[in-house]
Amino acid sequence: MFLDKIKNYTSYFIILAKSKKAVLKGLQDWQKSLKNPTAYYLDAFRFFYFYLPRQIVDHKNYFNKESRGFGEKALHSMWYLLYNKYKFENFLEIGVYRGQVISLLSLLAKIKNNEIAIHGISPFDNIGDTVSNYIKINYMNDVIENFNYFSLSAPALTKAYSTDDKAIDIICSRMWDCIYIDGSHDYDIAKKDWEICSIQVKVGGLIVLDDSSLYTDYRPPFFSFKGHPGPSKVAEEISSNSSGNNFKEVLRVGHNRVFERVN
Repeated sequence: MFLDKIKNYTSYFIILAKSKKAVLKGLQDWQKSLKNPTAYYLDAFRFFYFYLPRQIVDHKNYFNKESRGFGEKALHSMWYLLYNKYKFENFLEIGVYRGQVISLLSLLAKIKNNEIAIHGISPFDNIGDTVSNYIKINYMNDVIENFNYFSLSAPALTKAYSTDDKAIDIICSRMWDCIYIDGSHDYDIAKKDWEICSIQVKVGGLIVLDDSSLYTDYRPPFFSFKGHPGPSKVAEEISSNSSGNNFKEVLRVGHNRVFERVN
């Protein structure tokens, strides 16, 4: 209990350490997220409290209750920034868990009165990987219930591993505005996910890699997480091969790295 109080006080002082105006100015400089990712992350954390619409804050609070979702408050700020700039008309997540991210994108579109096609590929069971374990519930029903809670249209969900034929068919069914790779944390699978998704995202579209900042100079505060070896190795391979691929890194918030297809 005492430790929780210390953490709450520390978070409070982090929020107050910078003015609202300075936070907004800092987040507008996306290059800062690559040059000084720790400072940018803290601005994204402050942005959650200073600027995010009440509906988005309530969404995060809902998923925090009863451990409905992973992720951090700064990442809600990240998705808000990404959606406002790119205004995705379609969105695919690989590794849905309980639907926090896909419901957030659906909610962002709803707030703006925009249409968005939401798709999710996931095994929808509690089978983990080398670094993750999950509770035993009916994940498919749970995702739908969470969408219903926010009065959102039901997403298109495919029960499969990302390497299954029917999952590959969904990935290859269109050119995507944004794909969020948040599936297996094992390197071989994360690499395969990137290889197929990188072909199917449109020019000017995004791929967001979760848990992929382990080998960067990001220094996470106590309430943040740097990533896992598998996705982080994939991200480093993409970044180091900037002259030989079609992607450039445009934003980094905590353990999420955002790559835009440029040709």
